[in-house]
Amino acid sequence: MSAPSDPAASAQPAPTAATASSGLTFKLHPLVIVNVSDHYTRVKAQAAFSSEPASAGKAQASCSAEAPSEPAVPPRVFGCVIGVQRGRTVEIFNSFELVIDPVTGTLERAFLEKKLELYKKVFPDLYVLGWYSTGSDVQDTDMLIHKALMDINESPVYLLLNPAINHSQKDLPVTIYESELHVIDGGPQLIFVRSNYTIETVEAERISVDHVAHLKPSDGSSAATQLAAHLTGIHSAIKMLNSRVRVIQQYLGSMQKGDIPLDNSLLRQVSSLVRRLPAMESEKFQDDFLTEYNDTLLMTYLAMFTNCSSTMNELVEKFNTTYERATARRGGRGAFM
Repeated sequence: MSAPSDPAASAQPAPTAATASSGLTFKLHPLVIVNVSDHYTRVKAQAAFSSEPASAGKAQASCSAEAPSEPAVPPRVFGCVIGVQRGRTVEIFNSFELVIDPVTGTLERAFLEKKLELYKKVFPDLYVLGWYSTGSDVQDTDMLIHKALMDINESPVYLLLNPAINHSQKDLPVTIYESELHVIDGGPQLIFVRSNYTIETVEAERISVDHVAHLKPSDGSSAATQLAAHLTGIHSAIKMLNSRVRVIQQYLGSMQKGDIPLDNSLLRQVSSLVRRLPAMESEKFQDDFLTEYNDTLLMTYLAMFTNCSSTMNELVEKFNTTYERATARRGGRGAFM
């Protein structure tokens, strides 16, 4: 859920330090970034949809004098990040949304405790490591939410996702903060300090992220266009390889005929290149190839038998229905199978 947007409050960044001194190693999984992005996109779309009727009513009421409308403040979303900590390594696996009181801007504890109870049943090994939000920088109100989670985790982490699009930026717009107690103006004060992190993925996450990236390309093109571009690149690479192999073949042919002098250094390079090619005629390759080929044929035959059996069952059911109706009109009952 998004927090109340107060321009005056959101314009004041909270004090932060350059880097953390805790020595913790953070590993972030892509699922967390996807969850936060999806949360922000949904809230932003809902806010835009709910503001359309109001803006339309204002336009009809003030047709004579149209004032330039101020750009809408992007909504902020909040949630918890969960994972495990093994020694000095903190691994963030997943996240879930939090509900913020629209009046006070504080966490709704009942919703948080209910979510924790449900997640403990499904993921008993994962613990609350901190929370996340969106924005370009840390705000003063973020420390209030951070302190509210200290009864669950005495040293929570803060993950901040910047939803603004920056084409020149190469790194992920994600920052992880820790909290440290520093002496400022003669008194102790809890501030956010930036921490380094690495992206950690498992096989399922890599497949999912790759599928999403190809399903919805960032440049707006369709998946078919992406596939066509990929196949075109492969075709160009194979065509270039074929032309270079022909050049080598013609050069060796001319050398064999005596048209050009022998070059032992070049012949050794060609021999080394040929030896790098896989031995396609080996017995092991033939056995592995035939095994995989037979497995593929077996799966194809099983799929065909399954389709034939399903079609046969449907035909038998239709025949039985027709046969029962015909026998019922004659005063008897029966079935074909």
